[in-house]
Order: sequence, then C-alpha cells, then structure tokens
Amino acid sequence: MTKKRGNDEGSIFKTPNGKWRGQISLEGHRQSKIFPTQRECIDWVRKNRNQISDGLTYASTQLTLGEYLDGWLTNKKATRRYATWIHYQLLVQRYIKPALGTMKLKDLRTVHVQGLINQLLNSGTGIYTIRKINDVLKCALNLAIRQDMILRNPSKSAVIPEKPHKEMKILSEDQVSRLLVAAKGHRLEALFHVTVTTGVRESEVLALKWPDVDWVKHTLKVERQLERPHGEGVQFTPPKTAFGKRSIKLGNKSVEVLREHFERQQAERIAAGSNWNEFDLIFPSRVGTPIHQRDLQRTFKILLKRAGLPPVRFHDLRHFSASLLLNNGVPVIIVSRRLGHARASITSDVYGHLLPNMQDEAAELIDGLVTSTEVKPDDPIWVKKMSGFRLHTVAHEEPLTPELQKIMNDKPKNPIY
Repeated sequence: MTKKRGNDEGSIFKTPNGKWRGQISLEGHRQSKIFPTQRECIDWVRKNRNQISDGLTYASTQLTLGEYLDGWLTNKKATRRYATWIHYQLLVQRYIKPALGTMKLKDLRTVHVQGLINQLLNSGTGIYTIRKINDVLKCALNLAIRQDMILRNPSKSAVIPEKPHKEMKILSEDQVSRLLVAAKGHRLEALFHVTVTTGVRESEVLALKWPDVDWVKHTLKVERQLERPHGEGVQFTPPKTAFGKRSIKLGNKSVEVLREHFERQQAERIAAGSNWNEFDLIFPSRVGTPIHQRDLQRTFKILLKRAGLPPVRFHDLRHFSASLLLNNGVPVIIVSRRLGHARASITSDVYGHLLPNMQDEAAELIDGLVTSTEVKPDDPIWVKKMSGFRLHTVAHEEPLTPELQKIMNDKPKNPIY
C-alpha cells in the first residue's frame, strides 16, 4: 500500500515492481531514489531531511568529489607551506581524482575509500604514500562536515596499512670519525662536521647563511630551510614549527672549522669571478648557488665508500648526533632543543630505545645518593606537618629546641603514622 508523507517530510511510494521510491524536494529540485525495502527508503528520506535541516544545499548534492577537492586545494594554498601544498595537489591529481573524482561528494562511503586503498596496495604503491593519501582525504572531508556538506567522514573508518618498522641506523663514533677523515680537504668538509655536531637536517644545513653565525657567542641560528617543490625551483622557507627556529651552541672546534671554511670560500668566490651568484650561503655550490640535495647525496655516498662504511642516509648523521648526546648524559630537553623538535616527548619517542642504555649509570647514581639512617626507638621526635597534620618519627641526636619539646608534650596518645 502506498504511504505518503507531507511535503516537508518527503514521500515514499511503492512501485509496481514491488520496490520503494523515496522522493524529497530540495530548493525546488526533486530528488528520488529507489530501494528494495521500505525501511531503507524511509531511512534515506529521514537522512536527507536531517541534512537539509543542518544546511544541506542543492548545489552541494551535485558536487563531485573531484570538484570539491579542487576548491579545497585552492583554500589550502593560502594556509600551507608551498611544498606541502604541491604534495597535496600531486596526491589528489595522481591518485584520488582518477579513482573517485567523478563520484558525488554526498555519495562517498567508506567502502569506496577502502576500495581505493586496496587498489593502491595491489598496485605496489608505497605504504607511506597510501597513508598520506588517506590523511589528505580525511583533512578535506573534515572541512566538508564543518560546512554541512556531509554528515560523516568515510575516510576515518577505512583500514589503512600500518607503518612499516624501520630499524634506525646509527653510525658508531669510530665510523663517524672515519667519515670525517675521508672528508678532510673536501670543499664540503665543514658541512659534514657541522651536521654531525649540531644534528641539523639536510634542508636546514643547505639553507644556512653566514649572518646566522655568531663568532663571538659561538652560536649558529637555524632560520630557514631549502626546498625544491616538484619542478618549482629553489625556495627558502621557515621551519615547520616555532621550535624549528633555534640557536645552537657551537664548540671551539666547530667555530675553527667554519673559519677555515670561510677562507676557503673566499678563494672560490674569486676564482668564479662573474659566474658567482651571491646567496650568502655557508655551503653553496662552486658558483654560489644552493647545492642540490641530489648532488649532496652523491658526494655523501662517495665519502662513505672512501671511508669503507656501509651505505646510510645523510639523515642518519642527525641520528648519530642525538644518540651521542643522549648516551653521554645530556638531558632529553637539551637534545630536543638542539634538534628543533616541538616537544621533548618527540625526542623520547624517536630515540627512546637509546635511553635504556643509561639505566646502569642511573642505578649506580641513585644508590650513591640515597643512604639510610637508623631510627633509635628510644629517641623519637614527633614533627607535625602543616598539611594534613600527620606525625612522623625521625632520628635526631641534637638537643631538643623549645618548639620541638612543646610538640613532644602535646603529641596525641595514638599518633597517626
């Protein structure tokens, strides 16, 4: 039997073939959908009425996911670092839009997002890339929820692959010494020395400028990093967090290495003549321009081979710097500030496996600090604490003061320990 509702509530009808059709009016446009059961039809009408009450518009119901993501990217361009925005755009254009771009935003479900993830896994796409794709979708659809375009975020319920466990490679002190010996006399010798002693990132060391060095206070300021967005040329951008901007104390040896490097660079500048491009960089190319990360990696591999060391990443020099400090008792908070972490907990999470190595030293230290004193049962002194008025016995071999004697006389018969 046909069941009809009021105009403001939508309508459902039983079709001649036994199925159910739901209809609803939105801004003068009629929308309908057929369902196999009456219950599904009623639920669809109710859901749409709730969305309309929450501000759903006809235009948003016609918007495809691809169109929505284009608008979202436009808005994000003003609030994200350029390199980050380029990465978002690449993920949207290369992975999300080809698979889901033509689907209506309002019709997107977890099963569709899950299908994309499974397809990428089967095609051999990297796990980190897949996780980032889901992060981008999640961020974009959270905004759609706040704008009353959808009710829930389908990407939140998708099952994504776990991060693969990667064992951190940390060079030993002997290995780093061999690397620095291999770099002796190389034009970038100071770069490797500064990276090892300060723990700066690759993008940060390549963006250092001479005004960042305070020769009197022996400090090095990290103010920027070097980025090369996909095909967009060179850019100097601020660190990602406020703690990324930092001042790092330099040792006397590091200052001496930088002075020698400065003199060597003056000779290079003269030799380059009119070909020199002044960026005021501490570690530029032979003509003054920023060094390409690819060229630095190539040089690093050559020096590793010359030193007879296994292949590691340039970033592993940062890990060595952190591990050396932690294993020699430098507090985590100090190491965190030198590395530019936003919180000391990040340093603990990344290098927490190094801290157990300090347990033996800590155990001996605490044993040396804590000593026991025997309490003589015939010589108690009752001391009343101001908070809670709890009474304790302590050993005291000196004569009682008038104040303590008064406490002794006033002590209760059944003291609380």
